[in-house]
Amino acid sequence: MPLTTFSPAMPLNGIALLPHLGLIQVAGADAASFLHNQLTNDVLLMKEGQCRLAAFCNAKGRMQASFVVYKRSAEEVMLICRKDLIAQTVKRLSMFVLRAKAKLSDVSAEFQLLGLAGDAVTQAVSTAETTALSIDAWQRYAVGVVDVLTLYPALGQARAFWLAPKEVTPPTGTALSAELWQVGEVMSGIAWVESATFEAFVPQMLNYESVDGVNFKKGCYPGQEVVARSQFRGTLKRRAFIVQSASPMKAGQEIFSCVDATQPCGLVAQAATDGVNHVAVVELQLSATENSSLHLGVADGPAVNLLPLPYALRDDI
Repeated sequence: MPLTTFSPAMPLNGIALLPHLGLIQVAGADAASFLHNQLTNDVLLMKEGQCRLAAFCNAKGRMQASFVVYKRSAEEVMLICRKDLIAQTVKRLSMFVLRAKAKLSDVSAEFQLLGLAGDAVTQAVSTAETTALSIDAWQRYAVGVVDVLTLYPALGQARAFWLAPKEVTPPTGTALSAELWQVGEVMSGIAWVESATFEAFVPQMLNYESVDGVNFKKGCYPGQEVVARSQFRGTLKRRAFIVQSASPMKAGQEIFSCVDATQPCGLVAQAATDGVNHVAVVELQLSATENSSLHLGVADGPAVNLLPLPYALRDDI
C-alpha cells in the first residue's frame, strides 16, 4: 500500500498542557527493584541521566498500561502514564508489592507536567548545563527539582516532558495546544495504552521493542514468556503504523481491509486531530498493508492511508 504525506496545520513547537497524562510515584527502598520485576524494561540498572519507555502486562502479555519511567531519587521512581488508567494501575501494581518496601501513589495533583517541542526542548536542555551535542530520546536532564525527559521526535522536532513540583515557576514560551501535542504523539509512532485499548495489544503490536520499550535480557515480569516467544519465534504478524484519514478516528475503532468485510484487520491505538488533519497509530495485520485499501469502522468506511514510520522496525534484538 503506497505511503502518503502529512503536513500539520501548525508547527509542532512550544509548550503544551497535558490534561490526558498523569503521574504515579513509587517510593521506598525497593521501588526500583519492585518495578524492575513488573515492567517490560530495565528499571533497576537505569542510570540517573536516563528515562525509559515501558509497559505493564497481564500474564498473557497484554498491555494494561504504558509509561515513561525514571528514577527521581534513589528511593523514588516516577511513572508518567495516561490519566484514565492511573487509579486501576495503582491498584493492580499494589497487589504485587507484598513485602517489598514500595508504596504507589497518584501524585498528579502535586506536580506540573508539561510537553515541550522544538525550541522549547533546546531551551530546557540548555539550562541543564549539559555538554550533549544532540538531544537523544530517553534522557533525563535534572535542573534542581525540575526534570526534563526527552522523547522520540515527531515531524522533525525534538519533544520532551517538563516535570516539577507545583510550586515551581513553569517555563515561558510559545503556547502549544494539547491537541497539537497529541498529533505529535501520534506522529512519533509511539502510542500510549489507554482505557479503550486496555489489554488489546502485546508490546510488539505497538512496536515497543523497536523504540526501546522492551528489554529482552532482563528477568521475569508478568507476561514475559509470551512477549519473548512472540519475538524469538518469528510470529510477529501484527505491527503498529501511522495513518491519516479524512474522518476523525478514536482509540478502539476497528480497521477493515477491502478484501475482507467480515472481520477487522486492525485497531486504532491512539488518535489525534489538529482540527484539519486526522491521524492515528493503528495496529494492523502485516498482510493487510500490502495490497489492499484500509477503511475505518467497516469495509466500505472512510479511507485510511498509511504514513511513514519515523523509525525502523527491528527484526533482531
